[in-house]
Amino acid sequence: MWVPTMLDKYTIDEMQEMGFELTADDIYSINQNSLKDAVVIFGKGCTGAMISDQGLLLTNHHCGFSSIQSHSSVEQNYLSDGFWAMSKEEELPNPGLTARFLERMLDVTDSVYADCDSLQADNLQLKLNENIKRLQKKASEDGKYEAVIKPLFFGNQYFLYVYKVFPDVRLVAAPPESIGKFGGDTDNWMWPRHNADFAIFRVYANVNNEPAAYSESNVPYQPRKWLPISLDGVKPNDFMMLMGYPGTTQEYLPSQAVEMLIDQSNPDRIKIRTARLNIFSKHMKADPKTRIQYASKFAKSSNSWKRWKGEIRGLNRLNAVERKREFEAEFEAWYQQNNRLEEQYRSVLPQFDKLYMDLLPFDRAYNYYQEVVFKGIDIFDLPSYFPKSDRGWKRMSESRRDLYRQAIATKVDEFYRNYDKETDQEVFLKLLRMLRQDLDPSFLAADFKEMFDRYDDEKIIRKIYDKSVLADPQKMKEISLNFNEKWIDKLQKDPLVELYHSLRFHYVRNIELVYRGVNEKIENVQKTYMQGILAMQKDERLYPDANFTMRIAYGKVQGYEPRDGVEYDYYTTLTGIMEKVATDNPDYQIPEKLKAIYSSKDFDGFSENGEMPVAYIASIHSTGGNSGSPAINEKGELVGLNFDRCWEGTMSDIMFDPDQCRNIMLDVRYMLLIIDKYAGAGYLLDEMEITGNTD
Repeated sequence: MWVPTMLDKYTIDEMQEMGFELTADDIYSINQNSLKDAVVIFGKGCTGAMISDQGLLLTNHHCGFSSIQSHSSVEQNYLSDGFWAMSKEEELPNPGLTARFLERMLDVTDSVYADCDSLQADNLQLKLNENIKRLQKKASEDGKYEAVIKPLFFGNQYFLYVYKVFPDVRLVAAPPESIGKFGGDTDNWMWPRHNADFAIFRVYANVNNEPAAYSESNVPYQPRKWLPISLDGVKPNDFMMLMGYPGTTQEYLPSQAVEMLIDQSNPDRIKIRTARLNIFSKHMKADPKTRIQYASKFAKSSNSWKRWKGEIRGLNRLNAVERKREFEAEFEAWYQQNNRLEEQYRSVLPQFDKLYMDLLPFDRAYNYYQEVVFKGIDIFDLPSYFPKSDRGWKRMSESRRDLYRQAIATKVDEFYRNYDKETDQEVFLKLLRMLRQDLDPSFLAADFKEMFDRYDDEKIIRKIYDKSVLADPQKMKEISLNFNEKWIDKLQKDPLVELYHSLRFHYVRNIELVYRGVNEKIENVQKTYMQGILAMQKDERLYPDANFTMRIAYGKVQGYEPRDGVEYDYYTTLTGIMEKVATDNPDYQIPEKLKAIYSSKDFDGFSENGEMPVAYIASIHSTGGNSGSPAINEKGELVGLNFDRCWEGTMSDIMFDPDQCRNIMLDVRYMLLIIDKYAGAGYLLDEMEITGNTD
């Protein structure tokens, strides 16, 4: 996952030896239009690519899922039926959705560390923060840009990223779930794969082609660069490159961290999410409305749940803990060869031993509270919407109070739109029982322990849940619209609010402070460890962990052998979809129209040797955030859209294995088939720059 400005000669040489026909300047340049101008941050956690001179933006269906869901209802279900704007007037706005274009990036390590030579610990961090804030403010040019400084190599290097942010992004096209999410949870993280995981949006700007809030007078944005789309397809060993914004990797963790992840952190989180997902599934199957309400919640929760399982399997298969220990032995032998180095690094590994032992019990408590209280029980989202005291309210002018009421009313309305009381109530009981049973009593508030030890489930519901105004959507909507001083005190005495604050207070005081304190010490040691690794391996190419900044990753199209006696091909076809449909698995259902297209072999212009390609894989390092990353061939053309990794390779965030790690990409030819033949939205293809030949 290479930083674009750090594509040294050796990296470019390797890429070109593999078939890449462009240069480093073609990938990233501030002096000419380059590929970096066509790749954006989509929303808060995905990548997108510009595919026309009229602002068309391509990303994954699962990245646009919440936007598609927000426009859906039982009567007009764009999740089930798909959405296709047949003109720009039909495109749908999405408040809060943005597209961020990278203007430039710059190594600012020296500026961040200015005047820090004599500082240590907290004083050092305060000065670093002061310098970062000053540099970001200057680079933002009074709000014209969004400027962010992020550390690389655990703070041994810092980069400034300057973005132009476009807040008017409209939904243009999305296939139905049965096509865009074909395979559902059965196929998530798996290969072979057969879903058209794409959605199309359009970026709008003002008449000067600059960012502007949504307005009917806005016009399609004209990007500096957009990606041509190739119909030539892919072959084994073809060069393939991803550009995008991978979120987080942890390739340089010590053995103790990996061991804790395998033996405790992931198993704890898997256990809690399994319970939550089982309840979601039961209620979603029983009621169509609940299915729509909880579709996005289920998808987000199950995504990490399945990945954590694969991560454990992959790390154990690689014998990751032992391999980390072997590297640490090499590190120890390296610094012992030099007295100065030994003095600098000899305490690193022993400190890891002690600190991770200190962290272990707090890691369990932290994960339980995160998965149960802060992410697991929906009703616990509401207390944060309201003030805890009336002091701020009394100081507000009436106009500000009106704005506050509007903000609360909007949040409350959004919350209950995707809320089912029976589902949440069952999750509430199940997860809080797990919290009580699985954690050491010292990590639990006394009143919480007493209640769950004293009362059965039915009485807890009567005593807490049924008496809470939070469990009454209609009443809460009335309160939010007419919010005033008296409701501040009443809501803070609400039994659900009191329970939430009791849990949160105990967590902050007895868990979070210690957890974060130990982790800060670990990060300081990790920074020194990373400094040592960089010195020890100064003649090797090392890339920094992903941190949701633009990266280049490359590899080649190829299949793999997931286990003994099994060999996976590098691509899938529409025939494979029909084979899965024949199994009658509910996750393998497709519209009749797609079946008709298959039966008539109406693939002209998109097929290859009579087959309709659907997806393919390559040996490219990807992770969360790479969803929606364009897959680019040796000529700089779009041939695929990254949307997943194979399950056997999910440990790649911690340890990459080129034999097993494969990223999964939608073949753009299948996307074009769906747009043209299935949806009848061929006018969108007219906007695109399409090259190459097929059948």
